[in-house]
Amino acid sequence: MAAALIALDWGTTSLRGWLIAADGAILDRRAGGPGILAVGDSDFAGALRSFVAGWPDLPSIASGMIGSKQGWIEAPYVACPGGFADLAPGLSTAPGRALRVVPGVARQVPGLAPDVMRGEETQIFGALESDEASGLFILPGTHSKWARVASGRIVSFATYMTGEIFAVLRQHSILGRLMAADAMPDLNAAAFEAGAEVGLHHGDDLLHRLFAVRTLGLFERLSAADAPSYLSGLLIGAEIAAALHRESADSPTLIGARPLCAAYRRVLAAQGIESRIADEDVTPRGLWRIARAAGMIG
Repeated sequence: MAAALIALDWGTTSLRGWLIAADGAILDRRAGGPGILAVGDSDFAGALRSFVAGWPDLPSIASGMIGSKQGWIEAPYVACPGGFADLAPGLSTAPGRALRVVPGVARQVPGLAPDVMRGEETQIFGALESDEASGLFILPGTHSKWARVASGRIVSFATYMTGEIFAVLRQHSILGRLMAADAMPDLNAAAFEAGAEVGLHHGDDLLHRLFAVRTLGLFERLSAADAPSYLSGLLIGAEIAAALHRESADSPTLIGARPLCAAYRRVLAAQGIESRIADEDVTPRGLWRIARAAGMIG
């Protein structure tokens, strides 16, 4: 089977790539390339040449922070609602190479602050069961996204800084002083579920409830090893409660790292909401679909 496309997920800290056939089949995959912050002297062309060495010279497409102000070329945001037909004309071309860069999506509603995504739109389009599918998609992570898709178009979304707040509180606040030193301890299910229960039912009191992570430790009701799990559950529970206040959850699809998606799935199930976890190839599939819509492949 002949290769037809090079697809790249080029983020802040990592670069992954796939060699894809015209029908979307993945022929080869690579990981471990430099994220945009690790590219010396902004030599993105050189970094890309090294990364794809040995692959045929083919049309190439990339999504992620490579299209941000800090990346190779800024790919302007496409307005929400947006779908394949909106993203394809918005592809930007990196200088000196036939690399097309996927634009992000921006949501601007009068009276509200703008919201943006860059890279998640590609994952969402890769997770659709068809080009015209609809549904709710949850992308847990540093900046979690809850996105509503209707007839193949992202019609609304909201960002929650859950992962970043967890990292900041754990590493740079008083809450972290009584936690285990391990960067990422194993999840304690009981502690996580206890925190999630509080977050789900008292998320509107989050700034007060957060201090309990410290006081429970002070009074030896929460161990140093289990405190990160409790904090994670508290924040995820509060996120889900807030999101469900503004969004009906009808069999959502979770996209992202499987352990984190499993944690979200557990909290959703506690609310009586069944969800599914998307497979791990949503990004290359989304890039292939966007490239196909843009006429880059037959």
